[in-house]
Amino acid sequence: MTVILRRTQKLAELLPVTDIVPDASDTALGDWYVNKRIVDRKPLLLLVSAVTLLPMIIPARDVRTLPTRLPALVRRRLQFMDVSDAWIDAEVAAMATVAVAKTASRSVLGVMTDYMHAIPYYLEQGWDERSLDVVGHKLADTPIFASGPADQVVAPREATLKRLRDRWQPFG
Repeated sequence: MTVILRRTQKLAELLPVTDIVPDASDTALGDWYVNKRIVDRKPLLLLVSAVTLLPMIIPARDVRTLPTRLPALVRRRLQFMDVSDAWIDAEVAAMATVAVAKTASRSVLGVMTDYMHAIPYYLEQGWDERSLDVVGHKLADTPIFASGPADQVVAPREATLKRLRDRWQPFG
């Protein structure tokens, strides 16, 4: 069971590409994209699920260890959303191996750019790391629309819950 962590060029030195990268992730949420953003002189990492566009914002510390920390970060993010423990356990179990690769979707990168521009507007003056979960939650409630029919609008939190339910329902 493998998940692919797709890093942007900004993180190329800190997250080199893995020798063997599968064609697709085995998780319900698919590949995770990661990029770096500085807000108020504090470096942050923005991670986004390629399938549901669920955002996660964390401090940009120990970037080299991100592949080993990714399953725990996803667990924490899903717990913050009150997702079923059984679904979280199944999703995290599917992340047993983390492969690092280059980005592959300009669409996901475009959504990440929109999120990166929005982050400073959601942070209150004097924010701290605890604020990042709240900002990620607010971004997850922001409908994503990229030219097309109105029925193709994605609400990341709803899409995440649906994908987890569809994939892991038999497990709990």
